[in-house]
Amino acid sequence: MNVARVILVLVFCTFFTASYFTNKYVLSILKFTFPTIFQGWQTSAGTLLLLVTWKLGWVEINGFSRSAAFSQLPGSFLFIGNIYAGSKALSLLPIPFFFVFQNVSEVLAFLIRTATHREKPPWMKLISVCMLLGSASSLMLYNPRFGPSGYTWASIHLFCVGAYRIFQKNTKTILLSDLEEQFINYLTSALLLASLAYSTGDLSGALDFPLLTSYRFYTGCLGSAIFSFCLMLATVKLKGSLSQEHCGIWFFLAKILASGLSLLLSIFHAVLSPVTLCCIILNYAGEALFLYSERFH
Repeated sequence: MNVARVILVLVFCTFFTASYFTNKYVLSILKFTFPTIFQGWQTSAGTLLLLVTWKLGWVEINGFSRSAAFSQLPGSFLFIGNIYAGSKALSLLPIPFFFVFQNVSEVLAFLIRTATHREKPPWMKLISVCMLLGSASSLMLYNPRFGPSGYTWASIHLFCVGAYRIFQKNTKTILLSDLEEQFINYLTSALLLASLAYSTGDLSGALDFPLLTSYRFYTGCLGSAIFSFCLMLATVKLKGSLSQEHCGIWFFLAKILASGLSLLLSIFHAVLSPVTLCCIILNYAGEALFLYSERFH
């Protein structure tokens, strides 16, 4: 791996960790539990930043047809479900728990591919699937204090993540680039979440938020928007520079890094029992085996 790719990987891991930490800080530590407002802010900021960087010539977004935009709408709705349920789950679960359920989205995508293509899966992949499902189920069993709400939202999140991966793989065309897809996702999310914030009463609730005048709140929200946008750019660049197999490896390592650091930071209050730690290790071992089996599929 050359120097440019090493720098890209380091930048990606940095923004990955910073993005999840700032999101967790606002959602759990500051207890800003209004996902329509929080994710609406992030997607609105992402839309604006993407337009600004495009006008400055830092990113390339070509004109796309109305039919191409409409073809992305199902993916945009899955993206909204992903970020909304993800915010709810992240506000209730420790970061390592959150990634355990996010890893199970690989199982969903695998099962759908296997059913649609009627393929006989290799034994190595079946073992990894059992490890992923078993570790997530055991985590819920030995940590009931985070459920059922936290685990329910995590389940919705993993379903949307897995379904979006299937959507991307089955509908990817040359009509839209990754950045153009993300622009449509951002714009659709910002418009829909804005209307939901008003109809659900989140807007009035957010106006009564106790820390609304605190600099910590605004710093956290600003950081979450900037880091999430930079993570998106780094992810698109990483996918364009590395193979899908190598991208999966770096996503895997970034999740391990974020999980490990979250356990070291006392601010997140993540204390794990030996059984819980074994569940998390088993889950990551299952994901590593899943990625390894992809090389021979």
